[in-house]
Amino acid sequence: MVRKTGIVLLAALAVAACHKAKDGAGADNAMAPIENATAPVAAPDAAAPAAAPAGSFAIDKIAVSNAPLGAFPYIGLPIGYKWSEHGGEGETRDFDHFPFWTGTALHEVEGKLFMSNITNETGKTFSAYELKKNIDAVIAAAGGVKVTESRLPAEVIHTLPDDVKIDKNSCLGDVYNEPAQVWVIRRADREIWIQSVASSAVSSMCIVETKPFVATAKLLPADALKKAIDQSGKAVVHVNFATDATQILPDSQAQIGAIVALLKANPTLKLAINGYTDETGSPAHNQTLSDGRAASVRQALVAAGIASDRLTSKGFGTSVPIADNGSEAGKAQNRRVELVKM
Repeated sequence: MVRKTGIVLLAALAVAACHKAKDGAGADNAMAPIENATAPVAAPDAAAPAAAPAGSFAIDKIAVSNAPLGAFPYIGLPIGYKWSEHGGEGETRDFDHFPFWTGTALHEVEGKLFMSNITNETGKTFSAYELKKNIDAVIAAAGGVKVTESRLPAEVIHTLPDDVKIDKNSCLGDVYNEPAQVWVIRRADREIWIQSVASSAVSSMCIVETKPFVATAKLLPADALKKAIDQSGKAVVHVNFATDATQILPDSQAQIGAIVALLKANPTLKLAINGYTDETGSPAHNQTLSDGRAASVRQALVAAGIASDRLTSKGFGTSVPIADNGSEAGKAQNRRVELVKM
Protein backbone atom coordinates (compact mmCIF):
# COMPACT_ATOMS: atom_id res chain seq x y z
CA MET A 1 0.00 0.00 0.00
CA VAL A 2 2.32 5.16 -1.47
CA ARG A 3 2.13 5.13 2.36
CA LYS A 4 1.50 8.61 3.65
CA THR A 5 0.25 9.69 6.99
CA GLY A 6 -2.19 12.48 7.44
CA ILE A 7 -1.79 15.78 9.16
CA VAL A 8 -2.25 16.31 12.88
CA LEU A 9 -5.66 15.46 14.34
CA LEU A 10 -6.46 18.42 16.39
CA ALA A 11 -3.15 19.38 17.06
CA ALA A 12 -3.57 19.57 20.45
CA LEU A 13 -0.86 19.71 22.90
CA ALA A 14 0.72 23.06 22.14
CA VAL A 15 0.64 23.61 25.87
CA ALA A 16 1.48 20.02 26.76
CA ALA A 17 4.54 20.00 24.55
CA CYS A 18 5.80 23.19 26.20
CA HIS A 19 7.66 24.22 23.05
CA LYS A 20 7.11 26.80 20.36
CA ALA A 21 6.95 25.73 16.75
CA LYS A 22 10.17 26.13 14.84
CA ASP A 23 10.30 28.98 12.37
CA GLY A 24 9.01 27.95 8.96
CA ALA A 25 7.18 24.79 10.14
CA GLY A 26 3.93 24.96 8.20
CA ALA A 27 0.64 23.37 9.29
CA ASP A 28 0.45 21.47 6.02
CA ASN A 29 3.46 19.35 6.95
CA ALA A 30 2.54 15.65 6.50
CA MET A 31 3.16 15.01 10.19
CA ALA A 32 3.44 18.53 11.52
CA PRO A 33 4.46 19.09 15.15
CA ILE A 34 1.47 19.44 17.41
CA GLU A 35 1.97 23.12 18.00
CA ASN A 36 1.32 23.86 14.34
CA ALA A 37 -2.32 22.80 14.53
CA THR A 38 -5.02 25.40 14.77
CA ALA A 39 -7.97 23.51 16.28
CA PRO A 40 -8.84 23.97 19.99
CA VAL A 41 -6.65 21.89 22.25
CA ALA A 42 -6.94 20.18 25.60
CA ALA A 43 -4.85 21.58 28.40
CA PRO A 44 -2.20 19.25 29.74
CA ASP A 45 -4.05 18.79 33.01
CA ALA A 46 -7.36 18.03 31.29
CA ALA A 47 -9.09 14.84 32.25
CA ALA A 48 -8.09 11.72 30.36
CA PRO A 49 -10.56 10.31 27.83
CA ALA A 50 -13.72 8.98 29.45
CA ALA A 51 -13.52 5.30 30.29
CA ALA A 52 -15.71 2.78 28.50
CA PRO A 53 -18.53 1.29 30.56
CA ALA A 54 -17.46 -1.61 32.75
CA GLY A 55 -18.15 -5.15 31.60
CA SER A 56 -18.20 -6.52 28.09
CA PHE A 57 -17.46 -3.94 25.40
CA ALA A 58 -20.40 -2.59 23.39
CA ILE A 59 -19.85 0.18 20.84
CA ASP A 60 -23.42 1.43 21.13
CA LYS A 61 -22.74 2.46 24.73
CA ILE A 62 -20.14 4.98 23.57
CA ALA A 63 -21.32 8.45 22.60
CA VAL A 64 -20.89 9.59 19.01
CA SER A 65 -18.24 12.30 18.65
CA ASN A 66 -18.63 15.20 16.24
CA ALA A 67 -15.30 16.80 17.12
CA PRO A 68 -13.42 18.08 14.05
CA LEU A 69 -10.75 15.72 12.75
CA GLY A 70 -7.94 16.28 10.31
CA ALA A 71 -6.68 13.68 7.86
CA PHE A 72 -5.98 10.02 8.65
CA PRO A 73 -4.27 8.88 10.89
CA TYR A 74 -5.39 11.93 12.89
CA ILE A 75 -2.63 11.94 15.53
CA GLY A 76 0.52 14.03 15.40
CA LEU A 77 3.39 13.58 17.80
CA PRO A 78 4.70 16.09 20.34
CA ILE A 79 7.99 17.84 19.80
CA GLY A 80 10.92 15.49 20.34
CA TYR A 81 9.18 12.31 19.15
CA LYS A 82 8.98 10.69 15.72
CA TRP A 83 7.43 7.82 13.80
CA SER A 84 10.26 5.35 13.27
CA GLU A 85 8.76 3.41 10.34
CA HIS A 86 8.93 4.19 6.60
CA GLY A 87 11.21 7.19 6.75
CA GLY A 88 9.38 8.87 9.60
CA GLU A 89 5.89 8.65 8.09
CA GLY A 90 4.68 5.35 9.53
CA GLU A 91 3.00 2.68 7.41
CA THR A 92 -0.53 3.05 6.05
CA ARG A 93 -2.51 0.21 4.48
CA ASP A 94 -5.73 0.89 2.62
CA PHE A 95 -7.39 -2.24 4.00
CA ASP A 96 -6.21 -4.58 6.74
CA HIS A 97 -7.26 -5.79 10.18
CA PHE A 98 -6.21 -5.82 13.81
CA PRO A 99 -7.69 -7.49 16.92
CA PHE A 100 -7.94 -4.79 19.61
CA TRP A 101 -7.98 -5.77 23.28
CA THR A 102 -11.06 -4.51 25.16
CA GLY A 103 -9.98 -5.65 28.62
CA THR A 104 -12.05 -8.84 28.41
CA ALA A 105 -11.67 -10.08 24.82
CA LEU A 106 -10.17 -9.35 21.40
CA HIS A 107 -12.33 -7.19 19.11
CA GLU A 108 -11.57 -7.67 15.40
CA VAL A 109 -11.55 -4.42 13.40
CA GLU A 110 -11.17 -4.15 9.60
CA GLY A 111 -10.46 -1.04 7.59
CA LYS A 112 -7.75 1.50 6.84
CA LEU A 113 -4.73 0.79 9.03
CA PHE A 114 -1.81 2.88 10.24
CA MET A 115 1.05 1.52 12.33
CA SER A 116 4.45 2.66 13.54
CA ASN A 117 6.79 2.59 16.49
CA ILE A 118 7.45 5.92 18.20
CA THR A 119 10.95 6.89 19.30
CA ASN A 120 12.67 10.02 20.55
CA GLU A 121 14.54 12.49 18.41
CA THR A 122 18.27 12.95 18.93
CA GLY A 123 18.84 15.05 22.03
CA LYS A 124 15.44 14.20 23.50
CA THR A 125 14.98 11.75 26.38
CA PHE A 126 12.19 9.25 25.79
CA SER A 127 9.42 9.45 28.39
CA ALA A 128 6.57 6.96 28.11
CA TYR A 129 4.65 9.03 30.67
CA GLU A 130 5.01 12.26 28.67
CA LEU A 131 3.96 10.54 25.46
CA LYS A 132 0.95 8.93 27.14
CA LYS A 133 -0.19 12.31 28.55
CA ASN A 134 0.03 13.83 25.07
CA ILE A 135 -1.90 11.02 23.38
CA ASP A 136 -4.55 11.04 26.11
CA ALA A 137 -5.10 14.77 25.56
CA VAL A 138 -5.39 14.45 21.77
CA ILE A 139 -7.87 11.60 21.95
CA ALA A 140 -9.91 13.32 24.68
CA ALA A 141 -10.18 16.39 22.43
CA ALA A 142 -11.50 14.16 19.66
CA GLY A 143 -14.22 12.73 21.88
CA GLY A 144 -12.45 9.41 22.24
CA VAL A 145 -13.09 6.90 25.01
CA LYS A 146 -10.44 4.75 26.66
CA VAL A 147 -11.64 1.16 26.36
CA THR A 148 -8.91 -0.34 28.52
CA GLU A 149 -5.42 0.04 29.88
CA SER A 150 -4.51 -3.48 30.83
CA ARG A 151 -2.30 -6.45 30.04
CA LEU A 152 -3.36 -9.11 27.59
CA PRO A 153 -3.44 -12.48 29.37
CA ALA A 154 -0.93 -15.02 28.05
CA GLU A 155 -3.75 -17.28 26.89
CA VAL A 156 -5.16 -14.41 24.80
CA ILE A 157 -1.79 -13.52 23.29
CA HIS A 158 -1.47 -17.17 22.26
CA THR A 159 -4.65 -16.86 20.14
CA LEU A 160 -3.44 -13.83 18.13
CA PRO A 161 -3.36 -14.57 14.37
CA ASP A 162 0.05 -15.36 12.91
CA ASP A 163 -0.10 -12.40 10.54
CA VAL A 164 -0.52 -10.07 13.53
CA LYS A 165 2.46 -11.58 15.36
CA ILE A 166 4.67 -11.63 12.25
CA ASP A 167 3.57 -8.73 10.08
CA LYS A 168 2.21 -6.16 12.54
CA ASN A 169 4.93 -5.78 15.17
CA SER A 170 4.50 -2.01 15.16
CA CYS A 171 0.78 -2.48 15.87
CA LEU A 172 1.26 -5.11 18.53
CA GLY A 173 4.12 -3.57 20.48
CA ASP A 174 5.46 -5.35 23.54
CA VAL A 175 2.13 -6.74 24.73
CA TYR A 176 4.01 -9.70 26.13
CA ASN A 177 5.36 -7.49 28.92
CA GLU A 178 3.48 -4.17 28.88
CA PRO A 179 -0.20 -3.12 29.18
CA ALA A 180 -2.11 -2.07 26.08
CA GLN A 181 -3.90 1.27 26.04
CA VAL A 182 -6.90 1.11 23.72
CA TRP A 183 -9.23 3.93 22.75
CA VAL A 184 -12.14 4.24 20.34
CA ILE A 185 -13.55 7.34 18.68
CA ARG A 186 -17.09 6.63 17.58
CA ARG A 187 -18.27 8.69 14.61
CA ALA A 188 -21.72 8.61 13.02
CA ASP A 189 -20.40 6.69 10.01
CA ARG A 190 -17.34 4.82 11.34
CA GLU A 191 -15.17 3.87 14.29
CA ILE A 192 -11.55 4.82 14.85
CA TRP A 193 -9.67 2.36 17.05
CA ILE A 194 -6.30 3.23 18.56
CA GLN A 195 -3.84 1.10 20.50
CA SER A 196 -0.57 2.13 22.11
CA VAL A 197 1.88 -0.06 24.01
CA ALA A 198 4.79 1.75 25.68
CA SER A 199 8.04 0.41 27.09
CA SER A 200 10.96 2.30 28.59
CA ALA A 201 12.50 3.28 25.23
CA VAL A 202 9.86 2.92 22.51
CA SER A 203 6.10 3.01 22.05
CA SER A 204 3.92 1.39 19.40
CA MET A 205 0.86 2.90 17.75
CA CYS A 206 -1.88 1.18 15.77
CA ILE A 207 -4.89 2.99 14.29
CA VAL A 208 -7.70 1.35 12.31
CA GLU A 209 -10.57 3.32 10.80
CA THR A 210 -13.43 0.97 9.95
CA LYS A 211 -14.62 0.63 6.38
CA PRO A 212 -16.33 -2.18 4.47
CA PHE A 213 -14.38 -4.64 2.36
CA VAL A 214 -14.89 -4.21 -1.39
CA ALA A 215 -13.97 -7.21 -3.51
CA THR A 216 -11.95 -6.35 -6.60
CA ALA A 217 -11.55 -9.85 -8.07
CA LYS A 218 -13.47 -10.55 -11.27
CA LEU A 219 -14.76 -13.88 -12.50
CA LEU A 220 -13.27 -15.26 -15.72
CA PRO A 221 -15.50 -18.05 -17.09
CA ALA A 222 -14.00 -21.29 -18.40
CA ASP A 223 -14.14 -20.22 -22.04
CA ALA A 224 -12.30 -16.96 -21.29
CA LEU A 225 -9.65 -18.88 -19.37
CA LYS A 226 -9.21 -21.29 -22.28
CA LYS A 227 -8.90 -18.42 -24.77
CA ALA A 228 -6.24 -16.66 -22.66
CA ILE A 229 -4.22 -19.85 -22.21
CA ASP A 230 -4.40 -20.68 -25.93
CA GLN A 231 -3.24 -17.17 -26.85
CA SER A 232 -0.50 -16.51 -24.27
CA GLY A 233 0.03 -19.74 -22.39
CA LYS A 234 -1.42 -18.34 -19.19
CA ALA A 235 -4.49 -16.74 -17.63
CA VAL A 236 -4.57 -14.25 -14.76
CA VAL A 237 -7.28 -14.65 -12.12
CA HIS A 238 -7.88 -12.49 -9.05
CA VAL A 239 -9.02 -14.83 -6.31
CA ASN A 240 -10.16 -13.15 -3.08
CA PHE A 241 -8.49 -14.40 0.09
CA ALA A 242 -9.05 -13.54 3.73
CA THR A 243 -6.96 -10.54 4.78
CA ASP A 244 -3.29 -11.50 4.92
CA ALA A 245 -4.25 -15.20 4.92
CA THR A 246 -4.54 -18.17 2.57
CA GLN A 247 -8.25 -18.89 3.05
CA ILE A 248 -10.22 -18.49 -0.20
CA LEU A 249 -13.29 -16.34 0.40
CA PRO A 250 -16.74 -17.64 -0.57
CA ASP A 251 -17.18 -14.99 -3.28
CA SER A 252 -14.32 -16.61 -5.23
CA GLN A 253 -15.82 -20.10 -5.33
CA ALA A 254 -17.37 -19.33 -8.72
CA GLN A 255 -13.89 -18.57 -10.07
CA ILE A 256 -12.57 -21.85 -8.67
CA GLY A 257 -15.53 -23.58 -10.33
CA ALA A 258 -14.63 -22.02 -13.68
CA ILE A 259 -11.07 -23.36 -13.41
CA VAL A 260 -12.45 -26.80 -12.56
CA ALA A 261 -14.72 -26.63 -15.62
CA LEU A 262 -11.74 -25.67 -17.80
CA LEU A 263 -9.67 -28.62 -16.60
CA LYS A 264 -12.51 -31.11 -16.92
CA ALA A 265 -13.27 -29.95 -20.46
CA ASN A 266 -9.57 -30.26 -21.38
CA PRO A 267 -8.36 -33.49 -19.72
CA THR A 268 -4.80 -33.26 -21.09
CA LEU A 269 -4.26 -29.72 -19.82
CA LYS A 270 -1.82 -29.35 -16.91
CA LEU A 271 -1.45 -26.08 -15.02
CA ALA A 272 1.16 -24.42 -12.84
CA ILE A 273 -0.61 -22.25 -10.27
CA ASN A 274 1.55 -19.22 -9.45
CA GLY A 275 0.74 -16.82 -6.60
CA TYR A 276 1.74 -13.14 -6.36
CA THR A 277 1.25 -10.37 -3.80
CA ASP A 278 1.58 -6.59 -3.76
CA GLU A 279 4.44 -4.90 -1.86
CA THR A 280 2.65 -4.60 1.46
CA GLY A 281 4.60 -6.39 4.18
CA SER A 282 8.12 -7.81 4.22
CA PRO A 283 9.53 -9.80 1.26
CA ALA A 284 9.80 -12.95 3.39
CA HIS A 285 6.21 -12.66 4.55
CA ASN A 286 4.95 -12.01 1.00
CA GLN A 287 6.83 -15.05 -0.27
CA THR A 288 5.23 -17.28 2.37
CA LEU A 289 1.81 -15.75 1.75
CA SER A 290 1.98 -16.23 -2.03
CA ASP A 291 3.15 -19.83 -1.59
CA GLY A 292 0.22 -20.54 0.70
CA ARG A 293 -2.35 -18.89 -1.53
CA ALA A 294 -1.20 -20.76 -4.63
CA ALA A 295 -1.30 -24.00 -2.64
CA SER A 296 -4.84 -23.19 -1.44
CA VAL A 297 -6.05 -22.85 -5.04
CA ARG A 298 -4.40 -26.15 -5.95
CA GLN A 299 -5.98 -27.86 -2.95
CA ALA A 300 -9.40 -26.49 -3.88
CA LEU A 301 -9.07 -27.88 -7.42
CA VAL A 302 -7.94 -31.27 -6.18
CA ALA A 303 -10.85 -31.33 -3.72
CA ALA A 304 -13.16 -30.67 -6.70
CA GLY A 305 -11.93 -33.80 -8.47
CA ILE A 306 -8.93 -32.64 -10.50
CA ALA A 307 -5.99 -35.10 -10.43
CA SER A 308 -3.14 -33.71 -8.32
CA ASP A 309 -0.52 -34.67 -10.94
CA ARG A 310 -2.07 -32.15 -13.34
CA LEU A 311 -1.30 -29.25 -11.00
CA THR A 312 1.68 -27.61 -9.35
CA SER A 313 1.72 -24.52 -7.12
CA LYS A 314 4.37 -21.97 -6.23
CA GLY A 315 4.52 -18.47 -4.78
CA PHE A 316 6.55 -15.62 -6.25
CA GLY A 317 5.83 -12.89 -3.69
CA THR A 318 6.19 -9.38 -5.10
CA SER A 319 8.21 -10.37 -8.16
CA VAL A 320 6.91 -9.65 -11.66
CA PRO A 321 4.36 -6.94 -10.82
CA ILE A 322 1.90 -6.21 -13.61
CA ALA A 323 0.89 -2.76 -12.31
CA ASP A 324 2.23 0.12 -10.24
CA ASN A 325 2.41 -0.75 -6.53
CA GLY A 326 2.15 2.97 -5.78
CA SER A 327 -1.64 2.94 -6.20
CA GLU A 328 -4.38 0.86 -4.63
CA ALA A 329 -5.70 -0.12 -8.06
CA GLY A 330 -2.22 -1.30 -9.04
CA LYS A 331 -1.81 -3.29 -5.86
CA ALA A 332 -5.14 -5.00 -6.45
CA GLN A 333 -3.90 -6.13 -9.88
CA ASN A 334 -0.65 -7.41 -8.43
CA ARG A 335 -2.47 -9.57 -5.87
CA ARG A 336 -3.23 -12.33 -8.32
CA VAL A 337 -3.02 -15.99 -9.27
CA GLU A 338 -1.69 -17.00 -12.66
CA LEU A 339 -2.61 -20.27 -14.38
CA VAL A 340 0.31 -21.26 -16.61
CA LYS A 341 0.10 -24.07 -19.14
CA MET A 342 2.71 -26.79 -18.52
